[in-house]
Amino acid sequence: MRLRKTILLVAVAGTMAACTSTGGVRQPSAPETVAPEKALVLPPPGGPSIVSVVERKRGNGVEQTISLFTSSSVPGQNSLKVQFFGASGANPGAGNAGFSMINESGIAREVARSAPGVPMATSATFLQNAYGPFGYASGRSRAGDTCLYAWQQIRSSTAANTQARNFGMIQLRLRLCDARASERQLLGIVYGYTVTGTFDGELWNPYGNPPPADVALGRTGAPIYPDEGGYRASPMPIGYEPAPAIVTRPRAVVRSASTAQPAQGVAPVPAPIGPRVPLPGEAPQTSARPAAAVAPIEQSVRAIGVTVPSPDCIGDAAMTVACRR
Repeated sequence: MRLRKTILLVAVAGTMAACTSTGGVRQPSAPETVAPEKALVLPPPGGPSIVSVVERKRGNGVEQTISLFTSSSVPGQNSLKVQFFGASGANPGAGNAGFSMINESGIAREVARSAPGVPMATSATFLQNAYGPFGYASGRSRAGDTCLYAWQQIRSSTAANTQARNFGMIQLRLRLCDARASERQLLGIVYGYTVTGTFDGELWNPYGNPPPADVALGRTGAPIYPDEGGYRASPMPIGYEPAPAIVTRPRAVVRSASTAQPAQGVAPVPAPIGPRVPLPGEAPQTSARPAAAVAPIEQSVRAIGVTVPSPDCIGDAAMTVACRR
């Protein structure tokens, strides 16, 4: 009897559930493509452009894979992967994403998968950008392409977490391979990208408390100089375009007037061909050939023509002979 009542109650409950259901179709949480302007991290100006952004919502955060422009023969796509870890239940219906702290063995596997066939070496130099410390590995393929894989975890300090705040965390992975760029140019992208995503509420701030002002501000005996030529180091160059070649011009050689030649790059004036057209009001030339410069020649002055006799010598033959002498 009790079994019949139980079966009846279950049937009634199922009927009521069927009546209250709307029968609508819903899509489970899955990756979806979003507009490039909704990327949670943007590359720097002059850096690789965004090709597509694939977003996946998690119960405790959001993941995005930002595909970047790729110009390389190395298999794989340049990308910037970012994960925001916040409070559980941020996106109901989506499973929580598990995360692990950055460790050496895990990074080694990621580096090996990032650029197949390229020998990658991890840098031992301590580096940090505007968001804190980061690490990277780089290498060069047989074809001469430069590859870089960088990783970073943005999280407030342990001291800030004890104050029941600043619990959020951001993890980033950057994969870049380029046929023209150098390692330093690719490293400039790590220094130049901008994190645009944020968490709701001060409780999940991943950056911690803002740092205090510099103690040198307003203090005597601590001069501060402008950036150009001062004590501050120059920033990393941003962009893929190689630096233009420096063109050196040869120094001009001063020549005397007797050996003067046309300047380099200037075509000499061609000699005139044909008769010269006279200007208005100028007498026309009788010869088409220009007069050659002739050195002055001393000539003796002599009489040319018939000598006219004196009147005294006319009429007398003897006198005429005397005049001829």
